[in-house]
Amino acid sequence: MKSLQSIVLSVLRWARSFLVEQRAISIIAILLLALFITFSALIGMPPLGYILILAGIAGPTLWYVLRVQRREQTGEGKLTASRFVAVVVAATLGTFLAIQLVPYGKNHNNSPVTGEPQWANTETRDLMVRACFGCHSNEVEYPAYASVAPISWVVQSHIDEGRQKVNYSEFAKRQMGAHETLEVIADGSMPPFYYTMFGRHPEAKLTKEELATLIAGIKATPGLSGRGR
Repeated sequence: MKSLQSIVLSVLRWARSFLVEQRAISIIAILLLALFITFSALIGMPPLGYILILAGIAGPTLWYVLRVQRREQTGEGKLTASRFVAVVVAATLGTFLAIQLVPYGKNHNNSPVTGEPQWANTETRDLMVRACFGCHSNEVEYPAYASVAPISWVVQSHIDEGRQKVNYSEFAKRQMGAHETLEVIADGSMPPFYYTMFGRHPEAKLTKEELATLIAGIKATPGLSGRGR
């Protein structure tokens, strides 16, 4: 336990001295980290994605920084902002290529449809397909970018989470979150904001009239508004 504490303290002392001695590089690193976290949060990056990408970029970058700092003590080199940025860019490209080997998110096969709700009418189903079937069904149409990591991880994690909550293609067995369908659509939390960001899935952006029609249809569909199936 004491050895772990000493390691943590040593790391904190080094980080503090680095922030003081290398202000420009520290600011660049903080800005890049903030940009990465913000963008990842907006697209709904799964936790494992943060870990793999940050480890892939931070590992080589930290190794380079420590190596240069040792060389600075002997006058053989100097850490500059331009070199730091170049290393970050190289580590980012290397990480991007490496994560393409991760198989998660590459299998785009849909399971068979075993049953759907007793839709109030065809219009209700059509609107649900547009707004919800992209994650909550076995009829997912994967976009071309869903084969490129880390976007493939984001897409697959959303689909896995959505199907776990409620799968409208497997309504033959009980769907625990089905009764919340009306609530999450009426309050605007579904589809989530990141699903239609950057011009993605424009079909899921329903007009006020379409949303009103969908809500009325959900109310008339057993099992989707808190009523019994």
